[in-house]
Amino acid sequence: MKLSGKSVVVTGASSGMGKAIVELFVKEGASVIAVARRKERLDALVESLKDAPGKVIAFAGDVSKKEDNEAMIDLAVQEYGKLNVLVNNAGVMDDMAPMAEVSDEKYEYVMGINVYGPLSSMRKACQVFLAQGTGGSIINVSSIGASHQAAGPVYCASKAAVNSLTRNTAFMYMKDGIRCNAIAPGGISTEIGSAMGRPNINGYQKIQGVLGIAPPQGQATDIANAALFLASDESAYISGVILPVDGGWTSF
Repeated sequence: MKLSGKSVVVTGASSGMGKAIVELFVKEGASVIAVARRKERLDALVESLKDAPGKVIAFAGDVSKKEDNEAMIDLAVQEYGKLNVLVNNAGVMDDMAPMAEVSDEKYEYVMGINVYGPLSSMRKACQVFLAQGTGGSIINVSSIGASHQAAGPVYCASKAAVNSLTRNTAFMYMKDGIRCNAIAPGGISTEIGSAMGRPNINGYQKIQGVLGIAPPQGQATDIANAALFLASDESAYISGVILPVDGGWTSF
């Protein structure tokens, strides 16, 4: 098992890519804190994995809140004695509104989850990694939206910020054994689109031209497999990488 003995925190764990990551990690022997806002879904996930080789504990939390980000990492240390891996998967879309139509409310909502969430959890994780003195691995889920026009400016900017946080953290802690990488999914079949609500028609129509030439959608398990590699010792010499998992979308 590739993650036997590793303590992991995974956000956005109640559905889609986060759920797939938790399922795979626990089957590979990891002890996981599964974080999301929907407690009932987390409880169902815990029950479904009760016979798996690893362990999973549910933590109902909102990643836009500093106190929840810190508490989920404290829980991993309390329950498992350490932290080895942080997976920042939780994220939301904007409504595809072009710049002139972006609302303050949408900006604050998307940035709170997509940027402040990873920033505050990474800060806490790095403090723990440094105190432990044994390094650690951070995996951020970014998006091809950081470089392609696959959504509105708020979402695209939030994922570009995640990429910058990833590279800077990898650079700052390269001599401390702290690795930081990001996965940049393309079109993956999850609930994120339906959770977006009604899109801005003006922006949506413009983006359709891009989506029309996109590869077929991938599956949540494609992202989970990439996360497993980056969490495992097989990627011990990999840090500061933004890994596209997009069916070739970024090749054009």
